[in-house]
Amino acid sequence: MRSEVSVRLADGQEFRFDPAGAPAMPPEAARAWLDQQFVQLDCEPLRATGKVLLVDKLVAIAGAAGIERLGDAQWSAAFARAASAALARPVVRVDLAAMTVSY
Repeated sequence: MRSEVSVRLADGQEFRFDPAGAPAMPPEAARAWLDQQFVQLDCEPLRATGKVLLVDKLVAIAGAAGIERLGDAQWSAAFARAASAALARPVVRVDLAAMTVSY
């Protein structure tokens, strides 16, 4: 089965990651990793209510990570594994310009 996580930046630049070769991340560990990154990167909730949906968290983390982290092989592999496992989807697309996640 095809597996891919992609992040499209607002400027149109796109990063693609294939988490298929890495060991699977349990969903609980994936959510914990994403929670840790959300706090560590000082992300803000996207909704005025303060509620943070999983897809909102992916958008916020990818945006805060920027080119530096997305270009880091180790960090991006962990992000791809966590995104795929947390959503339980083999293909995940994060579009920062549209502020959307599709799968």
